[in-house]
Amino acid sequence: MNPLPSSDRLDRRAALKWMLAGTATLMVLDRDSLAQGASAPGGRGYGTDPDLIKEYKPGDYWPLTLNDHQRRTAAVLCALIIPADDRSPSAADLKVHDFIDEWISAPYAGHDKDRARILDGLAWLDAEAGRRFGKKFIEANAGQQTAICDDLCREVPARAELKEPSLFFKRFRDLTAGGFYTTPEGMKDIQYVGNVPLLTFDGPPPEVLKQLGLA
Repeated sequence: MNPLPSSDRLDRRAALKWMLAGTATLMVLDRDSLAQGASAPGGRGYGTDPDLIKEYKPGDYWPLTLNDHQRRTAAVLCALIIPADDRSPSAADLKVHDFIDEWISAPYAGHDKDRARILDGLAWLDAEAGRRFGKKFIEANAGQQTAICDDLCREVPARAELKEPSLFFKRFRDLTAGGFYTTPEGMKDIQYVGNVPLLTFDGPPPEVLKQLGLA
């Protein structure tokens, strides 16, 4: 199962904007983790945030992490976590896997831990699919892929050796949801209507004014 061609990649500037904006929604890092001047792993400063007016190609600002196979695997997993329905496209259709690639590639504090966990987890999916079905994860059918994921999404892993893969799945699921629900399609899916100006405002309701002694 492979839902995207290798050339179908999100515009780099859009992905950078998305990654930076998604931080506030995810609420998973310290508030100053994206502040300019914070230290990257090893104590090296990483400089300023990307200039979001400039056009970037993959690798121009910071190198992306996922290779083609890893990106395809991430896309399949995104689509399993948030599939398409009658209200919205899947997370893979919205290229949330590119959001995740940008996220784990960023030099900000804490992102290196996500990078290691995601890469190890994607490799585990292939190894587990090979053990169970004799094929890579993206080559397995939807039922086989779901069976693997079902073992990872339990509150308590069924086996001790699933502890780390389960932590990977939880983190990947959080990133998928954070990316998906910061898109216009995701906001529409949860019927979020914030930041919409009122066309008319007739003042407070009469019953409120009466309670305040103003009517």
